[in-house]
Amino acid sequence: MYRQTAVTAILMLLAFVSAVQAAQELTYIDIINRLTDIERISTLPDEGEVCKMWSSYDRKSHYDEKTGKYVNWDSNGDGFGGDGFIRQENGKLVLAEMEGTGCIWRIWSATPQQGHVRIYLDGSDTPAVDLPFADYFNRTQPPFDRPALVYIAASGKNNFVPIPFRRSCKIIADKNYGEFHQFTYTLYPKDTVVPTFKMNLAAEESAALDKTDKMLSSCGPDFTAAKYPNAVHEKKSLTIEPGKTEQILTLSGARAITSLKLRLADIPEDIERQRELTRQLTLNITWDNQDSPAVWCPIGDFFGTAPGINYYQSLPLGITKDCFYSNWFMPFAKQAVIAIANEGSEARKLELEVAHTALEKPADQYARFHAKWHRNVFLPKEPERWIDWTLLTTQGKGRFVGVELHIWNPRGGWWGEGDEKFFVDGEKFPSSFGTGSEDYFGYAWSDPALFTAAYHNQTISENNKGHISNNRWHIVDNVPFQTSFEGYIEKYWADTRPTQYSCVAYWYLDSSGKDPYTPVDISQRLGYYTQLNYPLDIAGILVLEKPNGQVEAQGMGGYRAAKWVNDDQLWWTPTKIGDKLLLAMEAPEEGNWRIQTRLTKAIDYGIVQFSLDGKKISDPIDLFNKDAVTATDEIDLGVHALKKGRNVLTVDIVGSNPAAYQRYMFGMDYLNLKKQ
Repeated sequence: MYRQTAVTAILMLLAFVSAVQAAQELTYIDIINRLTDIERISTLPDEGEVCKMWSSYDRKSHYDEKTGKYVNWDSNGDGFGGDGFIRQENGKLVLAEMEGTGCIWRIWSATPQQGHVRIYLDGSDTPAVDLPFADYFNRTQPPFDRPALVYIAASGKNNFVPIPFRRSCKIIADKNYGEFHQFTYTLYPKDTVVPTFKMNLAAEESAALDKTDKMLSSCGPDFTAAKYPNAVHEKKSLTIEPGKTEQILTLSGARAITSLKLRLADIPEDIERQRELTRQLTLNITWDNQDSPAVWCPIGDFFGTAPGINYYQSLPLGITKDCFYSNWFMPFAKQAVIAIANEGSEARKLELEVAHTALEKPADQYARFHAKWHRNVFLPKEPERWIDWTLLTTQGKGRFVGVELHIWNPRGGWWGEGDEKFFVDGEKFPSSFGTGSEDYFGYAWSDPALFTAAYHNQTISENNKGHISNNRWHIVDNVPFQTSFEGYIEKYWADTRPTQYSCVAYWYLDSSGKDPYTPVDISQRLGYYTQLNYPLDIAGILVLEKPNGQVEAQGMGGYRAAKWVNDDQLWWTPTKIGDKLLLAMEAPEEGNWRIQTRLTKAIDYGIVQFSLDGKKISDPIDLFNKDAVTATDEIDLGVHALKKGRNVLTVDIVGSNPAAYQRYMFGMDYLNLKKQ
């Protein structure tokens, strides 16, 4: 009996000690320091640690539990006076509600206005923050005035000043606050203690925020050097022959890579050859004698931009004129093997410099770093989720920490209406649901301007035509998961348009977790981005020459006022009256043919007139419609004598309805010939 009582007492004591150890108390300075703590995100998450987002996503998108179907999954009304809020209370909009101990890490908007946004913390009737929403971003209100934390990036307004709360948070806005919002936040395990945020910081808190702001203003290849002064530096120079893989370094023991720098010799001046080079060389890193590498990426993509060598500097990754660099903290228990493969036709000279240090915690408290490049794999099986493009799917315990997305968009026009969606631990509805691709990457309004910041960057944008490359690093707003993570971004345009995506997902995963990604053949990494040549088939209609303005296939499945034949149309955005679009009609034989078409009407469409081989065959057709994007009835352009083979139908922009937005747009559903 005594022995049993003693054992019970010991177990109770151990449980008490464990609970005390699990409880964590964070000061505001501790929270500020997490803005730059790359090592912390490599640790395995505690039970109860989550990261979620409240946003103005279109609430028509929902999961029907009765049918198990995703309904209106491509709805795109993420602002513009829609229902992108939780509910209304006393004439105000409830934008966010959180219960528990947590911290808001990121506030974003595209259109913050003068209506107030009030943040109520821990049940207080007095808001901790009460400002016009525009003042969250314009750096007029301390502490929201640090330039590396509060800024505009290509029209996107960003605020990364942390706002912790002990028990709860509620965000309420005036109706004229703006039209788009995102609040990304972490909730901590139950016994965690944090301070309640106050706008008036203590002197030492303000100094810590200034220090962090200065650090984030000068991200680069030596960012981690001060934190790990005793790190061992190893440098290897070598030549890798075509078709060969060279094992460059093997590191032993319980250690972590704190910095990795790559320098290439004989870089070609031609940009297309640079793009080939950075996809031909791949980085491979294997941890602890596992069967396959946890890191496998073309070297350009791994360092956060693609294709080619594009200079930028962010917190974990970047490319300078001196080197490609990585500051990711990469722990291992027994061994790390670093190799580079050369799948090109020429030998490549390079130098690799690696800094590594001993672990301060037991190795089993850390996850292993993963980074994988892929295209079009593990797409959702549900047909109603056709719009979701998979960034990452993985199983086990870990953290999602970032993504680099390369878009090939040779037809131009806006490619990224799609929202990001993160499903954590088997969720049926994502706990993070965004408002648009550019919003996820921290900018807005499809702005093609390049920008560099600590946590997100636009490193290429050929005016949204050709190559675009964006990245986003989840350092403080990393997404912890206990059993699984699935991340998606909506992709409205089909590969055949073509609009092609590739990406690198970055995450930490426990050593027993499942990483399903395997190396991708070089034939899939090169050659899929090629320039378009006219004549060009667009939505089943042959365009003979490139017109003024943009011409592309536009998906029309989201418009409810009409049904287009293949849920798409030829969409032309001319620049002025007098612009012409030349279309081909292929007659199987000489004779009389009836020409039939169906067009689109909208508030910003123009007045058009058709000509056949230079002769007018229609009166002006007004395509203005005030209330909705819709389609005309079938339009009969008459019976005409056509020669066998190609005949040219010309669309002329001849005017615009006085009530229309003066943009002269044109859309064609189909163009048919009927033998008479």
